[in-house]
Amino acid sequence: MTADPILERLKTLHPKAIDLSLDRMIRLLRSLGDPHLSLPPVVHVAGTNGKGSTLAYLRAMCEAAGERVHVYTSPHLVRFNERIRVAGALIDDADLAAILAEIERVNAGAPITFFEITTAAAFLAFARAKADRTLLETGMGGRLDATNLVPRPQLVALTPISFDHMQYLGDTIAAIAGEKAGIIKPGVPCLVGVQPADAARVFAERAGLLGAPLRRHGTEWDFAVGDAGFEFRGRKSRTLPKPALPGAHQYANAALAVACAEELGLPDAAIAQGVARAEWPARLQRLTRGPLAAALPPEARLYLDGGHNEAAGEALALWEPARRIDLVFGMLSTKVPGDFLRHVAGRVRRLRAIAIPDEALSLPARAIADAARACGIGDVAEAASVDAAVADLARGASADVPVLICGSLYLCGRVLAENG
Repeated sequence: MTADPILERLKTLHPKAIDLSLDRMIRLLRSLGDPHLSLPPVVHVAGTNGKGSTLAYLRAMCEAAGERVHVYTSPHLVRFNERIRVAGALIDDADLAAILAEIERVNAGAPITFFEITTAAAFLAFARAKADRTLLETGMGGRLDATNLVPRPQLVALTPISFDHMQYLGDTIAAIAGEKAGIIKPGVPCLVGVQPADAARVFAERAGLLGAPLRRHGTEWDFAVGDAGFEFRGRKSRTLPKPALPGAHQYANAALAVACAEELGLPDAAIAQGVARAEWPARLQRLTRGPLAAALPPEARLYLDGGHNEAAGEALALWEPARRIDLVFGMLSTKVPGDFLRHVAGRVRRLRAIAIPDEALSLPARAIADAARACGIGDVAEAASVDAAVADLARGASADVPVLICGSLYLCGRVLAENG
């Protein structure tokens, strides 16, 4: 038995892919015996950017300390199993299929979203396997997110807030932060990463109302980047290595994970090892094998990144800032390509616009090309596929001008399926 046919059936149970509400989830979990009440101690993370990277650092720290860790993240890149890591290992195909079949039977065809049912699957898998800790990433928002039914996590963390999913979360930073702040619980320590002023104010007000101890970047903890790594100043000062994941923005993600680890009482050595060893695909990930890498000259460098909003564009602008870059760019129609591209436009030597393969919500290549030209990028062309785009950029590629495939995690998943 495999999970794929069940997953396809589950996608048909609700007419909306996204419908933020907790009623359906409460009903299903109750029918399953409330597995979310039997999880190992939970760290719950919400935010717009950096959730997955922050959890990757924290997982690496916990595992370096000898802990067995459950992890729930989304979306997946290649296989659904990536979303559910049980006691340190991706969930087994047979176990996943059996749990999904059980949930499908209990749900009995009642309306429920795909994310809700798969979150219930994670809760059920975690409740049935021994582990020391559970790391939960919200899917969207926080207040009405399917993960937000754990009544008292051990710790909550809030990564940077920026504009994304405005049709669901609101069109101001304060409104979006208000939804994310829904994971803050009475009396539960809340770790807050680098934030815009409006978001920081919302989090402080919410934590104050709930009596949640607040530990904020720039107040209770801080960090400073150096040549060989960074200095973290929290409950104590510590010198840490460079984050394992590339990009200047990863210092902030790693530092928030350190603040969480410090709150959890993890050993110093495990914290340092986690910073240096974390792994998280499609975050400025270098591709060195597969047909795309082979299509470039040997000295050329090929990277993959799933950033897809304005803050991701700002972060990319700080990556190897002295270099020009060539982009293969695809994006979903729910995003605004100009919001991303205007931050990097001055560095882009060439851009090849593509539609994301087999993705109904992909923007057409022409719309992306138009947006790129509107941002002032000069050498812009449409390409029929990722392969065609990379082959075109191979002419003139060099070690000094990296080629970056970016704009969507869905695009990254397609690329990794063939080149991972």
